[in-house]
Parts: sequence; C-alpha cells; structure tokens
Amino acid sequence: MSVLKDLQDLVEANVITEDIANDIKGYYQTRNENPSNTNRLFIVFGILGAILVGLGIILIIAHNWDELSKPTKTFFAFLPLLIGQFLCGYTLFKKKENMTWRESTSTFLFFAVGASISLVSQIYNIPGDLSSFLLTWMLIILPIIYLMRSGSLSLLVIVGLTYYACESSYWSYPYEDLNWYWLLLVGVLPFYYLLLKNKTKSNFTIFHNWIIPLSLTIVLGTLAEKTDELMYVAYFSLFGIFYLIADLHLFHQIKVRFNGYKVIGSLGSLVLLFILSFDWFWEDLQRRDLSFERILSSQEFFVASILTLVAGGLLYFNLKNKRLSDIKPMAPLFLFFVLAFLLGISLPFSVILINIYVFVIGILTIREGSKRNHLGILNYGLIIITILVACRFFDTDLSFVIRGILFVSVGAGFFFANYLMLKKRKNEQ
Repeated sequence: MSVLKDLQDLVEANVITEDIANDIKGYYQTRNENPSNTNRLFIVFGILGAILVGLGIILIIAHNWDELSKPTKTFFAFLPLLIGQFLCGYTLFKKKENMTWRESTSTFLFFAVGASISLVSQIYNIPGDLSSFLLTWMLIILPIIYLMRSGSLSLLVIVGLTYYACESSYWSYPYEDLNWYWLLLVGVLPFYYLLLKNKTKSNFTIFHNWIIPLSLTIVLGTLAEKTDELMYVAYFSLFGIFYLIADLHLFHQIKVRFNGYKVIGSLGSLVLLFILSFDWFWEDLQRRDLSFERILSSQEFFVASILTLVAGGLLYFNLKNKRLSDIKPMAPLFLFFVLAFLLGISLPFSVILINIYVFVIGILTIREGSKRNHLGILNYGLIIITILVACRFFDTDLSFVIRGILFVSVGAGFFFANYLMLKKRKNEQ
C-alpha cells in the first residue's frame, strides 16, 4: 500500500515518530489478516456460484427425469439436500469464520431444500399448494440462519415469506390467515438486530434495511377486510414507524440512501398525502356508512390502533429530549392524519387540511435545506411543492393562464433557490 511505502519518508521528515509508524504498520497488517475483511466481490460470486450449481444439478436431473425409476428419483431428490448439508457441515467445522463459505453454502442449502421438497411431493403425489410449499420451505430454513450466521439466507427467507404472504392473500381465493408470516418474520428479527449492532455498514445490513420495510409495506395490505378505508390510517402509522425508526441511535451512522426506513417512510407518506389531496377519497368516505360500532368491530381498526400506538411510543421516545423546533414535519404526520380522517367522516374540509400540510412540509423542507446548505434537501422540498401544484392542475377549474403562471413561478423558484444556494457556498469558500 502507498501509505506503508511513505512511512519511512514521514519518519525521516519528523512528521511522525517511529512508534507511530510501527503502530500504523501493525494496524494494516491486522486488518489484512482479519477474515471478516473478505473481498466483497468474492462473496457475491460465491453466492451466485452456489445458485448456478444448484440450478445446474436440477436441470441435469430434470432432463432424464421421466426415464428414472421411483427409487432413483427419490435418491436424486435428496441428493442436493445431502450435498448442501455436507457443505454446510464442512463450513461449520473447517471454515467457520470464512464469510464466503458461510454465505455460498447457506445459499446452496436454501435452494436444495426447496428442490427436495418439491421433487418428493411430485414423486409420491403429495397434495398441497404453492403457499403451503413456501411455508414449509421457510420453516425448515429459518433455524439455519442462526446456525450458519448467514445474511444472504436471512434475506432469502424474508423474500420467501413475502412471496408466501402474497400467494396466500393476494393471488389466491379463499384468503388465508398470515399468522405464520408474522411469527417467522419475528424469528428473523434477532439476527437482523445483531447485524445492526455489530455490522452496521455491512452490505447485508443495508439490504435488510430495505427488504424488511418493503416486505411489511407489501404485506400490510393483506389485513384489509371490509372497512378498507381504515387501512390508510394503518399505512400512515406504518410509514411513521419507519421514519421514526430511522432516527434511532442504531441508524445514526447510516447514510440516507442506505436507510430504507427513512426513504420508504418519507416517500410512502408523501405518496399517500398526494393521493388524498384529491376530493374523491373524502367524498367516498362521507358516503360510506361508517358507524362507530362498525369501525370498532373491524380488523382494520385493531391493526390501525396497534400501529398508531407503536408510532406514538416511538415519537415520544425520539422527541422527549428535543426542542419543539427540532421536530421534523414528517414525524407527527400519522397523528395529523388520524385527526383529518376522523373529521373527514362527517366534514368536507379534510382535503384542505391535507393540501395545507403538504405545502407546509415542502416549505419546511426547503427551509431545512437552506439552513444546512444542502442542495438535495432543498430540491426535495421544491419537488414536493411542484407535485402539489401539478396535482391541483388536474383538480381545479383555474384557467390555463393562471396554471401556466403557477408552473412558471415554481420553475423560477427552482432556479433562484439553487442559484442562491450555490452563490452562498461560493461566498463561504
């Protein structure tokens, strides 16, 4: 390394002492010998190689499948599973600290288990559907996550559980209860917590930061039954939970683009706000017969209440030591929407409140970007205002001249805001 080559010159120039030079050499030697610093590309290729080998074995067997006897078919059905178990056992005893071995063999075993279950079911005509197959597969694999300490296996299980939930409640009828999804997802969370605590900036941790909130966002909709309007409250609270989780101490060192909770929580809330800034939802809500008894007895009310309470607890925890001026407008958004929803059941002006809140979020975001001298945050606020203006373009009876003036004003605002920010930076330099 160039740093090590320059150490002697730095010592001779009296920039650093001999002891400091030795400490630097020792640091780099220790880092290079540490097995956790495995080449990332090697890990990726190891996982891809395991997937391709597993698929290759399945294709070779499938080519001559009809010509094989039942005992031979059974042998080949269990062969990938036996190979995967052998490789994982070898890794545990001989390559326990080698991440490439752990991840690649775990990935191979994941697909081997799925292949073995499906082949045995086909050979012996065991009845079942895709959702029961996926559930059985994930149940078998879940303990292996902790045995192998595999981040890729954890991600595959979360994706498999999400597919199982969609298959059971979105794509098939009659719908099934998803108690197993929630139970197994909770089973993955301790491993995810260990990743967050010990490997905050790991690629596997970053992927978990995106996959888990995406999975929850997709699956929450399966809980809708008859009072589906209440799911808007549930989703606002869920996105509020994501946004508030992103402000916890565990996520302070994670950049925004790697923090799926903040991105999904913020963008998800804004998308819902833009949708609800139109009249159609509130007009339909007032036409519905949403009696107090019907709301209280619905599953959606229970789900929305639990999520709102959790979001409220996180909000209190995050803000108890902060000043009122430090509160971001996205943080209490779920509470604002609960109020707007309750008012919107019988009163017509909730849509106005939604539009005002979106406008306030845009203005405060622009203000924050200006204070922090951050072009990204500044333009994010300007984009919020622009989308709001565009929504009102299709939703009002204003003349085309006035609409044109509004768009010209927003465009000019973009130009001058960025110009002033860049000029400010130049003056500071």
